[in-house]
Amino acid sequence: MKKLINCILLILPVLAFSQEEAKFYINFETENIQTAFDLIEDIYDVRFSYKDAVIKEKTVSLKKEKRTLKQVLKAIEAQTGLTFEIIANRYIIVNKSETQVNVQELEKIIINSYLTKGISKRRDGSYEISPKSLGILPGLTEPDVLESIQLLPGVVSPNETASGFLVRGGKMDQNRLIWDGINIYHKGHLFGMISPFNPNATKAITFINKGSHPRYGERASSVISMKTTSSIENRMSAQFGFNGINGDAFIDMPIIKNKLGIQASVRSSYTGLYQSYTFDKLADKVFESTKIEDGDNPDNDFSFLDYNIKLNYKPNTNNSLYASLISIDNQLNYTVGDSNTNESFNDIMSIKNYGYGVGWYKQWNSRLSQNTSAYFSEYNLNYNFITSENETQVSDFEKRNVIFDSGISTEFTQQINTQNTATLGYQFSLKDVGYAFLNTTNLEFVLDEDKTVVKSHALYGNYNYKNSKLFDVSLGIRASYFEELETVRIEPRLLLYKQLFKNIKIQISGEIKNQVISEIDETIISDLSLENRVWRLANGREFPIIKSKQVSAGFIYTKNGWTLDVDNYYKTLDDITALSFGFLNPNNSQFNLGEQRIYGVDVFLRKRFRAFNSWVSYSFNNSESKYQNLNNDQYFDSRSNVRHAVTTSLSYKLSNFQVALGWRWQTGKPYTASTNGVDGLEFNNGINTERLPNYHRLDISSTYAFKFSTESQLRAKIGFSIRNVYNNKNLISREYRGNNDFNSEIETIDRFSIGFTPNILFRMYW
Repeated sequence: MKKLINCILLILPVLAFSQEEAKFYINFETENIQTAFDLIEDIYDVRFSYKDAVIKEKTVSLKKEKRTLKQVLKAIEAQTGLTFEIIANRYIIVNKSETQVNVQELEKIIINSYLTKGISKRRDGSYEISPKSLGILPGLTEPDVLESIQLLPGVVSPNETASGFLVRGGKMDQNRLIWDGINIYHKGHLFGMISPFNPNATKAITFINKGSHPRYGERASSVISMKTTSSIENRMSAQFGFNGINGDAFIDMPIIKNKLGIQASVRSSYTGLYQSYTFDKLADKVFESTKIEDGDNPDNDFSFLDYNIKLNYKPNTNNSLYASLISIDNQLNYTVGDSNTNESFNDIMSIKNYGYGVGWYKQWNSRLSQNTSAYFSEYNLNYNFITSENETQVSDFEKRNVIFDSGISTEFTQQINTQNTATLGYQFSLKDVGYAFLNTTNLEFVLDEDKTVVKSHALYGNYNYKNSKLFDVSLGIRASYFEELETVRIEPRLLLYKQLFKNIKIQISGEIKNQVISEIDETIISDLSLENRVWRLANGREFPIIKSKQVSAGFIYTKNGWTLDVDNYYKTLDDITALSFGFLNPNNSQFNLGEQRIYGVDVFLRKRFRAFNSWVSYSFNNSESKYQNLNNDQYFDSRSNVRHAVTTSLSYKLSNFQVALGWRWQTGKPYTASTNGVDGLEFNNGINTERLPNYHRLDISSTYAFKFSTESQLRAKIGFSIRNVYNNKNLISREYRGNNDFNSEIETIDRFSIGFTPNILFRMYW
């Protein structure tokens, strides 16, 4: 069921023009009604709100002539039996003639179908993604939760991983991932190549990169909040499918009619049975320039599994409850040998993240509601790199990371009147984090270890004022007390929205955020090859709380199917930390405090015409870092400084057939150049003074949905995709690797992008 599009009671201002008088040329030839609605939205600057079942299998035909909006709707009514209710000259509720419309207030949308159908931009600046209704995106056969976000302006993934994306120059660990209220720390399947969240079980995704609501703390850059459905269906629905990497299944069924329902999903790789060409290409990228790259042991294991279960209970119209469970599991056990030296190398890694959450929503009266929830999340990373000679172990490098994260919160929302809304909430969280880096040769050598607990209490409030003649303002504040650190942090948030003219809207936002948990950046001059960096908590000494400040301002222009979205931002980060040379040199493994300043511009341009949808986005980002005792205390280019990034796409939809072509181009990341010295590689030319070559690749996707018969409820979808169509060899990382002891030489490791990688899809629904 398609979510009723963000309407209706608190509406945009009544426009200064009359759509009854405006006439435009428009025509359809047996067009799918959903595609027709998309075109009408662009031409007449309106928004449709409907359920999928209402418009299912309906088509419309119109001869080309000038028509007003009401003339178009009247013609569609005559052909389809649908009814339309226009509210404030802009929002149109679609229903069947015999069905009563249920109007409810939801968050407003200012750009519908942002990149494609199913992605919208809201008035508060956030993005709403609906995987179920998501249109096709280049390179994806399925709506990968995190890969979809990477196509939005200001988001880049320089390492080509699903989870390793940077938002407005921030670091990867500054993005908060939430699943049904549960904090998630897992980086993704196959070391970040695939999102750890099953898109077929995800109802809605909210992505926030600025002006976030004060209920969201903990991270300095962005929020990705994913939710499963909270509705209780009248009948059972199910689906299963597979692609070139994994298979999955999903079921949603009622247990007690209109009272209790359950949904569950499971997804697993099938590498133990068959390793496809797609999997081989992903594995080649993950293990490039490692010992594993040459491994041919048939007992090697590289697999993943995730599942989630949710119960929804609605005892009456004013109360609803849920209980949700998620589990994510990755396993790696690879052994390779060198017959010339009788050496063998064994990589063993286990990464697990599971959590559960419960929630209760209460509507006390027509104006007051309460939302209460609690969660628990546990993350475990265990990694061993074992070197053996003549079947005798000679060294073992170990990495350990454990997180216990739990919390409870409650929030009250008071609808004061049609213009004023107030929110007040409280949150408590407890984080227990430990990590260790160990190296064992003859004796165990502790490179670094720590165990920290931080309890926090947060009180927050938010006030929304909406006035069509003046402006809309959202003013929030969050006050957090960290017990063990004996520290209070105040975080104000401000968001302003104003429709200047019929087609132009402006947005201004500002916020301060604090981050108490982050990943150890093991070296200034290198990235880790696998997505397995460890998390740690601030302790008030060498690991202070990270503080972020961000301001942004921009405008949105829409007319006749054209959309232009421009946003400027400036962001600073204080008290960030990194190891100077990591464990490449144990004599210099100290943590250094630093700061970062970022300025950027995001530009998005889209044009829709008939069944075609085209868009291009450009992001400029200038990110500089400064650390104590490094680079003479001078600023240098941050490793996240992808200066220019361009993404463009052209897609076509005809009935149930879709195809999309997309191209990406971006400047290379900065890196620290090395020179050959008497004792091996030396780093004397400054930090991040060189850049990798520019990156570019072409992707294509296509899907086709069909029914097995007109009477059957059984439906299916097939699809294919190709990443890097022209097989461009992009250098995406230059790293330096040692064995974490005093005697090892440092070697240079170059890593390249994924090559020509096809994928297939088959799904069945009923």
